[in-house]
Amino acid sequence: MSELHLMLKQRFRGYLPVVVDVETAGFNAQTDALLEIAVVMLNMDGEGFFSPGDGVSQHILPFEGANLDQKALEFNGILDPFNPLRMALPEKAALTRIFDPIRTALRETGCKRAILVGHNAFFDLGFLNAAAARCKLKRNPFHAFSTLDTVSLSGLALGHTVLARSAALAGIAWDAGQAHGALYDAQKTAELFCYVVNQWQASGSPKPWVSA
Repeated sequence: MSELHLMLKQRFRGYLPVVVDVETAGFNAQTDALLEIAVVMLNMDGEGFFSPGDGVSQHILPFEGANLDQKALEFNGILDPFNPLRMALPEKAALTRIFDPIRTALRETGCKRAILVGHNAFFDLGFLNAAAARCKLKRNPFHAFSTLDTVSLSGLALGHTVLARSAALAGIAWDAGQAHGALYDAQKTAELFCYVVNQWQASGSPKPWVSA
């Protein structure tokens, strides 16, 4: 294991931060369809500063019997989840594609689990866990309930909790026309997370993980 990987492993108590965003057909993870998921990996340099890394996204076919709320579809712009042009995959194949690079990163860094970074992270984790359970995936790489939520972090650092407004306050470019696409929102959430964490890193505040 490289020294940099060891630093990353120590930074969040053995957990690997991975940014996730989902687009869904409603608010109930048990009954409403998961339609799109994106993850963005995070890089850390030798000084402990983070930057967004590679991202991957996948459109997903609604599971059998899934509820499709019309208002939710209009909100995220996925008006026909079965349109073949979406190149959507069934849930199991989609999650396998999304999880593979995370599992690779866990092996490389020696981290024990990924920890989901999200904006209102409980929502994303709820849909991810529900889909993994439906698919009977035994190797969900994410911690079952712990998250790092940029709503709380931006509320602390910026005094705001809405993603678009928090991004603006952090000097992050925002294109409303691309918002509510899973990959775009995940990328902006990653930038926001890195901004807050890097502000702390640069502040001279205590960093107990350095000697952990």
